[in-house]
Amino acid sequence: MSVRTTIKHIGCNNFCLLKTLARSLSTSLSAPPRQPRSQLQPATTTRIYKDQQDPYSLLKEDPIQICSSLWVKAFSSPSTISFPNLTGFLSKFDLWVLAYQRSCAHVTGTFPPRNAIHFNVLHDLLCLRNAVVHGQFSWNKKIHQYVRSPNDKPLNMVSKRKLQAMLDSNEPCFQDRIVQEVLLMILEPVFEARFSRKSHAFRPGRNAHTVIRTIRSNFAGYLWFLKGDLTEIFENVDRYMVMDCLGKAVKDKKILGLINSALRAPIQNRSRGDADAQLSKKKKKKGPKKKKILNENEPKPDPYWLRTFFSFAPEEAAKVPSYGYCGILSPLLANICLNELDYMMEDKIVEFFRPSRLDSIWKDSINDGCHNPSWPEFVPSSGKEKTRKMDYIRYGGHFLIGIRGPREEAVNIRKQIIEFCEGKFGIRLDNTKLEIEHITRGIQFLDHIICRRVIHPTLHYTATGGKIVSEKGVGTLLSVTASLQQCIRQFRRLEFVKGDKDPEPLPCTPMLYSGQAHTNSQMNKFLETIADWYRYADNRKKVVGFCAYVIRSSVAKLYAARYRLKSRAKVYKIASRDLSRPLRESSNNSAPEYSDLLRMGLVDAIEGVRFSHMSSIPSCDYTPFPRNWIPDHERVLHEYIKLEDPKFFCHLHRSIKRQGLSLPQDEISEMVWDFKTLGVHNYLRNVENETKTLSHEMSCAS
Repeated sequence: MSVRTTIKHIGCNNFCLLKTLARSLSTSLSAPPRQPRSQLQPATTTRIYKDQQDPYSLLKEDPIQICSSLWVKAFSSPSTISFPNLTGFLSKFDLWVLAYQRSCAHVTGTFPPRNAIHFNVLHDLLCLRNAVVHGQFSWNKKIHQYVRSPNDKPLNMVSKRKLQAMLDSNEPCFQDRIVQEVLLMILEPVFEARFSRKSHAFRPGRNAHTVIRTIRSNFAGYLWFLKGDLTEIFENVDRYMVMDCLGKAVKDKKILGLINSALRAPIQNRSRGDADAQLSKKKKKKGPKKKKILNENEPKPDPYWLRTFFSFAPEEAAKVPSYGYCGILSPLLANICLNELDYMMEDKIVEFFRPSRLDSIWKDSINDGCHNPSWPEFVPSSGKEKTRKMDYIRYGGHFLIGIRGPREEAVNIRKQIIEFCEGKFGIRLDNTKLEIEHITRGIQFLDHIICRRVIHPTLHYTATGGKIVSEKGVGTLLSVTASLQQCIRQFRRLEFVKGDKDPEPLPCTPMLYSGQAHTNSQMNKFLETIADWYRYADNRKKVVGFCAYVIRSSVAKLYAARYRLKSRAKVYKIASRDLSRPLRESSNNSAPEYSDLLRMGLVDAIEGVRFSHMSSIPSCDYTPFPRNWIPDHERVLHEYIKLEDPKFFCHLHRSIKRQGLSLPQDEISEMVWDFKTLGVHNYLRNVENETKTLSHEMSCAS
């Protein structure tokens, strides 16, 4: 039974979770809608098709269903088993059509429907697939392409200068992008099932927010932090090392040969002198710039608010790996290599753990977690002897290690990481790339500062017999705050402010020729995105309020210059504090009123700039984050695989025969009664004894 038919029968309390399987599995399979091609240009007009197969006869399956089956197969197989034959997936023409649709979406801006693809394009795509399968494909053939981009002109219509510029450019050709998409659809599920849970970058369902939430939930109680920078592996990597890591899970020679040839191919990089010479030539040119008119199929550029927010990317997310002609495969290959470091650190975490009964947390097991799941940031004070424990998390080429123990242990861990990276990756790291900081000094990671403070809360808990006890406690609270200084630096780099300690807003000149409604709308989208980025920061109100002040003041200065008003105060007096009232030229007194124009539909409604009052800014999101969290699509995959296993139903049938059916309300009432009468420790001891008895009976039965 297929995933799509079985998902309807999975019994789960959260129905929305079940619907995420097809959607999440296709996170990297289906692109957001972009623009269809209107002109179809064959690679060559005199091409003779060697393969006379009808492309329509090969379109038999749903490509999402093919990829879903590969995800299920990868997650149901043990991590030690490799995949010797993936050529069958590489030969499926449905995947190539999906890869072409995604490549068109990247180039043109729209996802073309499958039935709108022309027969000639399908035939060219079939020739490309056959060339890849039979080993006749070569990377970066910009002149002789099997499949061309919908926006490409015929070569006989391209001037020699543009042709030479196209050959010298580092941008991959269109058919390379299609091959990369197919390889990504095949390799991503294979390695996603093997990746460590400690890595969060370039993976579906994981992002910078999951890193911040994991730090808040799991990194309380650590004294020393080791922050590492391995971005050097993004720029220079040993091809043999990548192929060695790749070959541990994939044994298919065609797949390995394609990636090996892509890694071996050099990219023509211009030297810095050539770039400076071209830059000086551009500066010498004077005169007004011509406005660029977009072609019919050319996608529109990103809006101003989106480009501005991308400039706010933290240092850890700024660099993206690029290896040879691998293109969009490069982030996956980087994660495959760095996964070796993740597994090494997971082994070190187990070796490093030494529990202490005198400590307030992690007394017994490494998986104890925090003492209070609803307040994981708080750690009660403990004696002099503390549990030795370590945790690790990685985002791209940057990682963070929390250590509960003396500084000498952190120095020893740093030494081991340096030796491992030099032996495995061939890169030499110094102490500046692996900094050791104490929690009291604050550690900056992903533009957030991790620190702690001592607090004296009143703790309430239920004692034996149901008695509620309140007592004064003391402990440390982990604080994750947004870095205001880093925010000021980003604004200064984007020329929104000048100065450092007391920044002064500057006019937003890029929006000089935009109307008031469009300018306010762009700024609102930018502020909403900023507020979402700092969603899990303790000082979310403060930093978002500062950003709103800078944006509102910058826009007010722009309006003062555009409408010939002398100061921001006059702008606020006319347009109000949120700049929602219309402004107009003082000399044009005969212009109709804004309300009349709005009623006739001749102008857009003006939105007020968001977050003009502190009360409108949302507070920090303190939703508890599960300690062993996994994304929704992986959770549904494990549930689907479990339901497909006949042993699960046999065990379920035996348990129903032995215990019978009971309502959840009855079980909760029994748990609450046992807690009140027996106490927590006695109840847990009884549950443990029942579990041991049940497992012993099952082992005897088997």
